[in-house]
Amino acid sequence: MNGVSPGPGAELANKIARLVEEKGWNQEDFARTTRLNRHTVHQILHGGPKRRLRNLTVSQCAKALGLSVSELRNLPLERLIPRIHGKPAADEESLKLLKERATLPELRAWLERNHNRAAELHADEVQELLEMQASGGPLEKLGVETCVELLGRRRELICRVKEIAGTEYFDFLEQFVTLIHEKVKPTRRG
Repeated sequence: MNGVSPGPGAELANKIARLVEEKGWNQEDFARTTRLNRHTVHQILHGGPKRRLRNLTVSQCAKALGLSVSELRNLPLERLIPRIHGKPAADEESLKLLKERATLPELRAWLERNHNRAAELHADEVQELLEMQASGGPLEKLGVETCVELLGRRRELICRVKEIAGTEYFDFLEQFVTLIHEKVKPTRRG
């Protein structure tokens, strides 16, 4: 290292750059999503600015990443990465509830083998898993692994839809979802 300390905006810029990388976005994707000019995006993604980032810039970055400005500024990277993937870790109460109320032997065995994956479940997903364990329910029919995988796929799909909704493809997305929704839940006429 050359002994020069990074500017005051560099640490936040480096955090943003790491989150952008985690999202799989390139410079173009990030510029389009944040609606920031290319020069600003280039500074953030390649070495960080020499001075503090403007509040509007931070706000646009946070919004694009699905975070609040406070979260982006204050939370450590290891807590932000799961959030940008739509995976806030289940709180301890939810995990405790899941372990206490898991009656299906397959669910109990899965919890023993997959503690880290269980910790990634959202509180509402924990509740959903508990409801699925009824006799003849989805956990018995499909298996615990399949149900957890489907919950994860659904979560990822919702994240993708949110990303698309912030682009010029919003109208197309709305038409597509409406068409499929009508096939699944036909409206009653007459």
